Amino acid sequence: MIRPGKIVLAQFPQTNLDGTKLRPILLVERLPGKYQDWLTCMVSSKIAQQIEGFDELITEGDGDYAQSGLKVPSLIRIARLAIQEQNLFVGGLGEINISRLNRIRQNLSFWINPYLKKQ
Repeated sequence: MIRPGKIVLAQFPQTNLDGTKLRPILLVERLPGKYQDWLTCMVSSKIAQQIEGFDELITEGDGDYAQSGLKVPSLIRIARLAIQEQNLFVGGLGEINISRLNRIRQNLSFWINPYLKKQ
């Protein structure tokens, strides 16, 4: 079942639009409307690229690591976003827990609207 918090495989666009790469992505939320389009975040094994206090690191010691389906410690790159059609998802890997998903959504919200953080 496709739902927010799932990690799936899909082609993810490079920021220079030079191509795509098959990689794990996190489903953040389905877009409103009649289409099956999703807001997604890139997942990367390059954990050295982490933006502290912003990106979400998931490692073997985390309670939801095993259920995530990730094979190595990985970084959910919150600022690496794409809108993708559901029919482009190649397969499912697993999912993260709701508290991690909510933290990602909150970091995304604060980034887009810093005023929310001050309230």
